[in-house]
Amino acid sequence: MTHAEIGITAELVRDLLRDQHPDLADRPVRLGARGWDNQLWRLGDDLAVRLPWATQAADALLRKEHAWLPALAPHLPLQIPVPQRLSPPSERFPRPWLVTTWVPGEPADRAPVTRAAEAADTLAAFLTALHQPAPSGAPVSDYGRGGPLADRAEGFAQQLASATEMGLIPDPDAVRAAWEDAAAAPEWTGPALWLHGDLHPANILTADGTFCGVIDFGALCAGDPACDLAAPWTLLPDGAADRFYRAYQPAPDAATLRRARGWAVLRALGGILIGEAGVHGRPGGKPGWGPPAHAALRRLIATI
Repeated sequence: MTHAEIGITAELVRDLLRDQHPDLADRPVRLGARGWDNQLWRLGDDLAVRLPWATQAADALLRKEHAWLPALAPHLPLQIPVPQRLSPPSERFPRPWLVTTWVPGEPADRAPVTRAAEAADTLAAFLTALHQPAPSGAPVSDYGRGGPLADRAEGFAQQLASATEMGLIPDPDAVRAAWEDAAAAPEWTGPALWLHGDLHPANILTADGTFCGVIDFGALCAGDPACDLAAPWTLLPDGAADRFYRAYQPAPDAATLRRARGWAVLRALGGILIGEAGVHGRPGGKPGWGPPAHAALRRLIATI
């Protein structure tokens, strides 16, 4: 069941709480956000209800967050949403849903960082803490995140062709050159590390000009850290990526930095298509995604 077949309202959330978590049912309920896969309804000041609404895959993603995030959260220097209760499907709502902690802050696509040096250091500290060897049972991405960059060649070609046809890319040959350099880099041979897997500007929160939290771990997986190390190109202002890479530990080697640039090219193309053309997203696109994606492509092209 998707959002086309079921409407999620404050009344529904209250009814679900009365049915399954009556001790929380008297808390105020208000809409927090409508995301890619889930809706988030605030539950008082410190909790939230996270319900799948737009994709069938969201059910498994919620269960994954419930299984892994409570163990990861204590080791991370930024706040993340920590699932408190996993609620089973019911007659009232035929999909699983979560009660989780609420992370305060504004998404970076609406409130970009202004304190570049502090933000670079904060992001580096977060990813240094997260990028630890994952256990053997850790999830593997269904979308190739954390896997060989070369496996994404077809997706890159499709994204570049679409953006070029729409007139959104001023120099597609330069974008292709940046991608080809990254795709030719040696593959990751280290251990599979924990990855967020989806560090775009809507999934990291800001306050007072720097990062304060990271949300939406539905893409959590294990693999090559280059996937996450693409994030500075779209999340940080001009010139701050170098500071991030100096602060991140252990220092990434040249091949990892090249692969990170390839993942950043993919992320930037996706941000442009979603932000300006509404491709794969909500009607009308996400206007806050376009500017950082264009800035990232400009910076990436300049590195070749």
